[in-house]
Amino acid sequence: MNDQGAGRLSETWRGLGYLLGSLCTAALAVLALPVLAVPAAARAWASWHRRHADRLLRSARSGAVRVGPWRVLGWLCVCIVTSVAFGLVVVLCAGNAVTTAVTVPLWWALPAGTPAGGFAAGVPLTGWGTALTLGTAQAVAFAALTYWLVPPLARLHARTCVAMLSPSTAERLAQRVETLTGTRAEAMNAHGAELRRIERDLHDGTQARLVALVMRLGVARELLEDDPRLVSGLLAEAHENAEEAMAELRAVIRTIHPPILADRGLAGALTALAARSAIDTTLDLEDPEDPEDPEDPDGLAAHGAAPAAVEAVAYYTIAEALTNAAKHSRATRSTVRVARDGDRLAIEVTDDGVGGADETLGTGIAGIRHRVLALDGTVRLHSPAGGPTTITVSLPCGS
Repeated sequence: MNDQGAGRLSETWRGLGYLLGSLCTAALAVLALPVLAVPAAARAWASWHRRHADRLLRSARSGAVRVGPWRVLGWLCVCIVTSVAFGLVVVLCAGNAVTTAVTVPLWWALPAGTPAGGFAAGVPLTGWGTALTLGTAQAVAFAALTYWLVPPLARLHARTCVAMLSPSTAERLAQRVETLTGTRAEAMNAHGAELRRIERDLHDGTQARLVALVMRLGVARELLEDDPRLVSGLLAEAHENAEEAMAELRAVIRTIHPPILADRGLAGALTALAARSAIDTTLDLEDPEDPEDPEDPDGLAAHGAAPAAVEAVAYYTIAEALTNAAKHSRATRSTVRVARDGDRLAIEVTDDGVGGADETLGTGIAGIRHRVLALDGTVRLHSPAGGPTTITVSLPCGS
């Protein structure tokens, strides 16, 4: 069997499981209608079905349902009808194929002249030849129907489920506003905490050293003519304090905005980041709309420089993703792709680690999500057990 046939057979098995499971859940839904009348229960039931539909369609959606209760109720009615109809078709086709294949060897026990079932109805059995011919033809016919009919039926059912449980334009806008409101509040809180940390670092560190420096210079000025040797020691201490203050000041500035972004731009900063990564990292910087611009070999400046905040979030996202790959996923290789597509900056970081990343466990992915959402960007995490892990980020670059 070639790859196409094997893929079709796998699709048929998956469709069979999906449609038979939908038939069973439809029967349960009819029995549990009083419970499903509760909005929270109906939403949980719909989310479960949405996840299974997404899995069948190999969709990267989360499966969460965020539509109004009336939409969920409408979906429930349609789901029960379509699940029963499609499920009975599957039972008819696959059930007859299996039943015929199993019972053909028993047809010899039927009295001569007994009409066979299925497609051979009304045709009398006159012997083994008739039984085997009719039984084989019936099994093959039903198996062929199952092979060709089940995958499109399963996809139609899943797409109907996804379409009815997907938010409308108005609902998407409301959800976007809600998300932005939450992330902006988180960003403001984080910004306030960051300002307090910077103020504390400057007050307790740099400012204290500068005060000591001023005091030593003042004493040295007073003793310049009376005790040159003491003045020399005070100047040496002042010089040491000045160097320490500068080092602390640079450290504080580095936490505000990576200096390398200002010095070398995003492309240069990412090149340096990939070079010093703990794992082997391949960096792919491209611009799909102008990939061969000799004046812009890195492809990130064809549409103008991205805003500083976007570049900082992009740099932080890639740095955090590479750190996670090295520390948590036991990866040995990673690939970073960055591209400008119109007014969006697309980022994809993939590693060959063990997968199973969970942002609720404090692996830094939640921090990436908060920073990206605060800029009205999107984050997708795909990390099945066994790997690979892929983090996809899209950031707006328009004015």
